[in-house]
Amino acid sequence: MFKVFIVDDEPFIIEGLYDIVDWAKLGMEIVGHAENGAIALEAMKVTPADILITDISMPVMNGLDLIRHVRAVHPELKVIVLSGYNEFDYLKEGMALGIENYLLKPINLEEFKGTLRTVAQKLNVNRSELALNEQSMRILRDNVMYRWLQDQISPKEFQERADLLGIELDQRYVQVSILRAGHSMAEVFDSVMNQLSSSENVVPFRDMDGDIVLVFNADDVSSCKEDAERISDNLRLLLSPHNKICASLGSVEKVEDASQSYSHAKRAQEYFMVRSADRILRYEDLASRQQETRLGDWPIDWNEYKKEVMAKDTKALFLRIEKDFAYLQQLEGMTPDLLQEIAMEWLIRFKMLLQEITHTDDPEPYKGGLSQIRRATTSAELMEMIKEAAAMTVDLLERDVKSPVVQQVLNYIHDAYNQDLSLKVLGSMYNIHPVYLGQLFHKEVNETFTEYINRYRIEKAKELLRMTNMKVQEIARKVGYWETGYFYKQFKKYVGISPTEFKGLS
Repeated sequence: MFKVFIVDDEPFIIEGLYDIVDWAKLGMEIVGHAENGAIALEAMKVTPADILITDISMPVMNGLDLIRHVRAVHPELKVIVLSGYNEFDYLKEGMALGIENYLLKPINLEEFKGTLRTVAQKLNVNRSELALNEQSMRILRDNVMYRWLQDQISPKEFQERADLLGIELDQRYVQVSILRAGHSMAEVFDSVMNQLSSSENVVPFRDMDGDIVLVFNADDVSSCKEDAERISDNLRLLLSPHNKICASLGSVEKVEDASQSYSHAKRAQEYFMVRSADRILRYEDLASRQQETRLGDWPIDWNEYKKEVMAKDTKALFLRIEKDFAYLQQLEGMTPDLLQEIAMEWLIRFKMLLQEITHTDDPEPYKGGLSQIRRATTSAELMEMIKEAAAMTVDLLERDVKSPVVQQVLNYIHDAYNQDLSLKVLGSMYNIHPVYLGQLFHKEVNETFTEYINRYRIEKAKELLRMTNMKVQEIARKVGYWETGYFYKQFKKYVGISPTEFKGLS
């Protein structure tokens, strides 16, 4: 709803304006009124408005002075002037102040409504542009932070972009926390951003996997750990009643080694497959447990596994698993419990490798393997579980026929379909030219980007029409359409009937 403030020294004019227009139908509401400019100016300091409707000739402070003063506080305010005087000087000065219209009393109702509709259209455009600018800045911030934590950007280049984006990481230590939600990641991230709006020394963003990443920055290790633990747990508790939130903490590192903390937080996050009842997982606890069981550093050359998975060479993978199992079994101090622990780590690494290649995250195929590993009673059974995980990883990779970029775009659309989306924005987000992205999307999805997103939004609108009592205009906004008329047009194109008719059938 756009907020309207009315100023006139004649009470019957104010009363009449309340009654002669269906403000709600125009998407507006009157939030206040005043009898002169001075009172209005004070009121609008605490009651912001989008539209000011004001008389010119009033005691104490006239309408033109009010416009000058209030514009200093609200430069984007839209103003409609009402006047009983058809004087050129008033009109000329009003136009110089950027008013929307100068209407003579008695008001022509149709002209007044037409002016309000025009103002609403302008405000909608402004809001859309503002939302797009905010989204573009958020995408740029996500991209810069992700590249930094992947060691894909030089320190100088990162500092230049950090200064531009208002990112401050000027203290000695960092600790990365990762929050992963069960669903509605975009909404969860918005909630996190709101909660952290006044927090210092923490930089939130979303990485390429859709995880929420919090980078904590402090001058000493204990402060860094304390802030990361407290804020991560508070956010988890705040969001958990509506969504399952898994929080993991990486190691505390010097700023220049932040990528290590990020890698550790991602690793710890995967252990929720094994330890789903845990409140929060800390990498240092997992590392400590490995040391206690004498696992220490990972005893197998994982780079060779990566090469063979990328080559989709299942036979070579099986041979390598057999060889490495034989090596592990002859290690001094190896126990059945320790071998089981290594097998779980093995499976988690296969899952993370698939996620790294395809940029999609589906833990379900691997959960059964973890259960079987926990039930295994012999090393032969453990080896078979790892072979199955290797074969499944290759199989899932072969099924993933879409380009990783297109899959990322699809995931993003499904998560943020109600936002302003365009090939330009997504191209910037995923470092690909928007024209090429459009061609690639059409080739692999067999629909243009615009067709796909319209069809997806209409499907979401159908769900809301069936399951809620929301008005059609509200649903249009909810699924990403600012213009109700355009929503009606697209709905009829994809469904064959209007939203109102569809709701009547539900």
